[in-house]
Amino acid sequence: MSRTRKPLALRPDPGGPPLGTAMVLAAGLGKRMRPLTATRPKPLVSVAGRTLLDHTLDRLRAAGVARVVVNVHYLADALEAHIRNRVKGIDVVFSDEREQLLETGGGLKKALPLLPEDPILSVNSDNLWVDGPSDTLRMLAAQWDDARMDALLLLVPLARAHCHVGVGDFHMDPAGRISRRRPGKVAPFVFTGIQLISHRLFADAPDGPFSTNLLWDRAIAGGRAFGFVHQGLWFDVGTPPAIRKTEAMLANR
Repeated sequence: MSRTRKPLALRPDPGGPPLGTAMVLAAGLGKRMRPLTATRPKPLVSVAGRTLLDHTLDRLRAAGVARVVVNVHYLADALEAHIRNRVKGIDVVFSDEREQLLETGGGLKKALPLLPEDPILSVNSDNLWVDGPSDTLRMLAAQWDDARMDALLLLVPLARAHCHVGVGDFHMDPAGRISRRRPGKVAPFVFTGIQLISHRLFADAPDGPFSTNLLWDRAIAGGRAFGFVHQGLWFDVGTPPAIRKTEAMLANR
């Protein structure tokens, strides 16, 4: 579906530290998006006339991010070619996982030498969000408190997690600390794929593939994992039917 690209609206500045570098997790196999991912990596699937990766980079650029680290594995040549030929206005470097897919936590650990800033802004490339009253990424950064936090996750209420199939991921107390969904229960918040995470959590992290769940569990156990609720729209664009639903909602907003 082709649509005219609309410029991102200027939003009030929520303050907070500048966002110089971000990590975009783009190495996954995209199994749920088959057959579209038989010939392209999932970040290059188009939604409303732009690839998922381009939507993500648009919002990073709008938030003032100047440099992005993108990890690559599945159909890595196509992803790198798209970035080199199509992406402008933001510096992109690659973290190469061609030899071994490292999952989310392992991918972040491998890229640490390219991510000097603390905390690290990490964004999944398979979701799409629309800002609320202010820039989402800057609002998240403004909530970071290094004295209390090792992880700060952008969450969306389960009722507003468009195209998402699940029963929620986290509970959140009045102070913003998060805890896991209890077995057999529904949790009110879903992780959006956007987070700030401290280098501290990678101390003694394993080599090779592992999930960021390991890092979150460390932060939760120490009472240092927090959530912040997204105030705009969010879409879990994980399957071909989700593309049509997302495009319809974006067209009618």
